[in-house]
Amino acid sequence: MSELLSNVDARTKLAGTNKLEILMFTLGQDQRTGRRETFGINVFKVREVLRVPPITQAPDMPPAVEGMVSLRGMLVPIIDLAKYAGVDVAARPEIMIVTEYNGHTQGFLVESVDTILRLDWSSMKVPPDMMNANMGGLVTAVTELADGRLVMMLDVEKVLAETAHGGDDDMIYKNVLPLGLSNRRVFYADDSSVARRQIERTLEAMEVKGVSAVNGRQAWQELQKMADYADSAHVPLKDLIQVILTDVEMPEMDGYMLTRKIKEDKRFANIPVVMHSSLSGSSNQQLGKAVGVDEYVSKFEPNRLAQTLARLLK
Repeated sequence: MSELLSNVDARTKLAGTNKLEILMFTLGQDQRTGRRETFGINVFKVREVLRVPPITQAPDMPPAVEGMVSLRGMLVPIIDLAKYAGVDVAARPEIMIVTEYNGHTQGFLVESVDTILRLDWSSMKVPPDMMNANMGGLVTAVTELADGRLVMMLDVEKVLAETAHGGDDDMIYKNVLPLGLSNRRVFYADDSSVARRQIERTLEAMEVKGVSAVNGRQAWQELQKMADYADSAHVPLKDLIQVILTDVEMPEMDGYMLTRKIKEDKRFANIPVVMHSSLSGSSNQQLGKAVGVDEYVSKFEPNRLAQTLARLLK
């Protein structure tokens, strides 16, 4: 595990346009189906992998939250992914993946970690409807390995929203105020259903219209259609859409590649692009700037997102 740890530590400092590195792991053999599925998590979000230390139970925790552990003086919530995903395993997980999202640190209990896989986002596909139904919308992307195994990318934002960070609480939108302007529209792309819903609720509170896409490729196709329509109707594209909001991690085309395509198309010259991501580190923000992003807002901060959008929409 020490070699894997050093690789994780090194690769979290890497980034590439439309490239992805995922740490593969398993949750255990499901006693009901006999299957042992392979899952993946973006290496950029992994801080370390270690044996599970003693866990202290805490009151009033969601069912999948096992308790807290102390890591270098910091209390970290521990989430049993098998329990959360409804995988019925016999053995207690012995490995913990420590992750960081938007400055929040948490541990995920897993059966084992495999290796780090480097691939292109174009090889990550949107999961079939049947898989979405069976997994309760928990998988955002899937890819097939050379040995025939499927690797499923978990919607970690959904996991955290429903466990560690309290879900889609109405209180987080209470300070988001109506913009007071008509005919404003934001186009947003995100593969996470939880993230799309939070963006939608923010726009609703602002009384701003929204159009969504589930990944960068779909977003680019829809944006091109809008630009073609504006050309044929002889109207400025900015009359149809005023801001584009994009996630970074998306199957088929990531936010960096989407932004680059937008910035290379002169028809979008006056339309700002806001990157909205849980990859909030300075290196990721620099990558965004390198491809032309106008603003960078961390998930999930509705007030900050609303303030940024309001400034751009006005």
